Amino acid sequence: MKEKQIDKTLLGLVIVFMAGGFLVFSSASLGLLAREGAQFSSVAFNQLIFGLLGGSIMMFITSQIHYRYWRKFAFYIFFIACVLTLLVFVPGLGFSHGGAQRWLIIGGFSIQPAEFLKIAYVIYVATILSGIHKQLHNFKHGILPFLLVTGCVGIIMLLQPNTDTFALMVVSGLAMFVSAGGRWRDLFLMIFLGIILLAILAFSRSYIMDRLTTFIDPSVDPQGKSYQLNQSLIAIGAGGLTGRGYGQSIQKFHHLPEPIGDSVFSVFAEEFGFAGSFIMLALFSFFTLRGYHIATHAPDLFSLLLVVGIITMITFQALLNISAMIGIAPLMGLPLPFISHGGTALLTTLASVGIVLNVSKYQRR
Repeated sequence: MKEKQIDKTLLGLVIVFMAGGFLVFSSASLGLLAREGAQFSSVAFNQLIFGLLGGSIMMFITSQIHYRYWRKFAFYIFFIACVLTLLVFVPGLGFSHGGAQRWLIIGGFSIQPAEFLKIAYVIYVATILSGIHKQLHNFKHGILPFLLVTGCVGIIMLLQPNTDTFALMVVSGLAMFVSAGGRWRDLFLMIFLGIILLAILAFSRSYIMDRLTTFIDPSVDPQGKSYQLNQSLIAIGAGGLTGRGYGQSIQKFHHLPEPIGDSVFSVFAEEFGFAGSFIMLALFSFFTLRGYHIATHAPDLFSLLLVVGIITMITFQALLNISAMIGIAPLMGLPLPFISHGGTALLTTLASVGIVLNVSKYQRR
């Protein structure tokens, strides 16, 4: 198959997200200066060197690796990612924060191995579904393998717990399932089972119930579990049509929790207003459409599923983050792709985009 140039439109969008995202992150992180114990320089350094620079290098490398190699080594990649994620439970290697055991300390750096597992899951599911797509109407030989892989990941993620990331993986997996030829009837059945599982988790884990309660009625406990949502809405509302101006957010200094994390969109909306928020949503929409365009012109089923899984995971994460900040979805604690703090998340996101760019070299015109 003749190699062509990568999709320059998608690459251009990613460069815009990288450059603009770092500027937004830099402004949001200034709020840390007013908070005791916060180290602005170390946070910015980690985002710039490990996330932006390291991610750019990884995106270049993965864009040069033929996508078929991912299928060849899919099982080993998935297995290693699972083991790496399980290491967070090993004393001395893993550490907890906010009641969650999600991080590893390696060489003085903290990494979140679940970010690598997200990519590994997409690669492995794309491999499985492309191999059994003709049997997807059969439960034993089609649906069951998909459920087993997803269930295996679910156990690991829920033990941490990391319900939000697992939800992203499930949505990406279901998108690949349908794209591979799975029946809508089976899809809706799995969604129904997922809702039952969510209900069980909500009654067994108070933080999930708190999120649902806050979503239904933001006025409940405004100084407690509803605090982040209310402060986010204040910041977004203060932005008005055109915003206060770059760097001029007030909420980020004392009131808005996680201004460089999952609340970074609120800081952006306060500084750039409705107009800026509309542009950001338009860019994410264009990114989604361009990604799916590459998928529909992919040279084979495996590459199609690979692109669908990656693009769905990135864009659905952005959708959930923004929706949660404006109160039309429960708070999830998910970072905004390309923008929120998290060197590991940015590195793996850019690495996965590199895989999509490689597929675009071989797409049918």
